[in-house]
Amino acid sequence: MHILVVDDDPLAGEITAAYLEALGHAPLIANDAMEAVSQLDSNPDIALIVSDMYMPLIDGLALLEMLREQDVTLPFILLTGDAPPSGAAHPDLVACLQKDANLDVALATAVNKALND
Repeated sequence: MHILVVDDDPLAGEITAAYLEALGHAPLIANDAMEAVSQLDSNPDIALIVSDMYMPLIDGLALLEMLREQDVTLPFILLTGDAPPSGAAHPDLVACLQKDANLDVALATAVNKALND
């Protein structure tokens, strides 16, 4: 199952993708929101989006809003290097996770919830 990872930091995107691969998923990586839209158009089997919160031009929450306006209803997980902001309590978010030493465990839990709800 494909999971789209959106992160403007290539290393962070690769780390997130590696966590997802370890869970048995097939990650695809996009470096920004526009590349994410392109990946979604060309890969109809994407089941979940995991996006960085803070990216230039279009951040993770703006990407979520943009996709919802386009009737893309895939589950969406946000990642942030900081503590999750209060504005991250969006009703369409599965989770907003901090990129910390426990991200692999937290991400596994959130992915399981997103794909099995």
